Amino acid sequence: MKILVIGKTGQLGNAIYQKSLSSKDEFIFTSRKDLDLEDIDSINTTLSQFGNLDLIINCSAYTAVDKAETEIEKSVLINEKSVSQIGQYAESNGIKFLHFSTDYVYDNGLNTPNVENGKLGLNSQYAKSKYAGEQAIINNSNTVIIRTSWVYGNYGNNFLNTMIRLGKSRDSLSVVFDQIGSPTYVEDLANLALALSEMDWKGKSGVYNFSNEGVCSWYDFAYEIFKQTNIECKLSPILSEEYPTPAKRPHFSVMNKNKIKTSFGIEILHWTEALKNCLANR
Repeated sequence: MKILVIGKTGQLGNAIYQKSLSSKDEFIFTSRKDLDLEDIDSINTTLSQFGNLDLIINCSAYTAVDKAETEIEKSVLINEKSVSQIGQYAESNGIKFLHFSTDYVYDNGLNTPNVENGKLGLNSQYAKSKYAGEQAIINNSNTVIIRTSWVYGNYGNNFLNTMIRLGKSRDSLSVVFDQIGSPTYVEDLANLALALSEMDWKGKSGVYNFSNEGVCSWYDFAYEIFKQTNIECKLSPILSEEYPTPAKRPHFSVMNKNKIKTSFGIEILHWTEALKNCLANR
């Protein structure tokens, strides 16, 4: 199998790259210098240079959530228009397409686990651009869209690495406790991508939720990180309004994962166990 992975330098792309080193499949990885997602007219030409592909995994995205409120055009180019173009190329050439989206689309004011066809709440430019990207490819065949949340790992800029760095350098920290969701260990997300690559998607195209099992606030997540790493830093829970940001964060983005578990036979670890695995590999 010949697989193109777009977004080599991000958390997920890097995790897939590490796993690809022991795979029998042929992988091609691109960064933004290899495939400019802001230059929509060049995408087809660039993709055609990689030859006959069996699968495209798009790990790339505009993820500067707060900057998106002002860099609207850039967020649209990367999160919507480039996704549409890649999806059209995949559809025209009979290539499976795996794309990753976000829990931010679920900021709907409800406090029940979100299902894929349930009520949405697009309350930030980031969420709007990611959802528009989903809609651009939702009717394509052999296309799977994964909505995920709170991705972290030992590589890159993420909540885990930030908390460990700050926890070791400060006596106290304040973390919001009224934003509820589920962390996703990037290695588990990469394992999902590779597992899906080997499966038949016939009749299964569409949107799926994936994160580790369980529910927590950002405060709970930080507390567990400090507990498992023996960091002695005083944590204080605060409201989101005490830590204002340009873009609104979802207050409840817990996702129901029954669809992906039943459709593809996926087993999912609890987030505290996934965190143990992550920290064991630091």
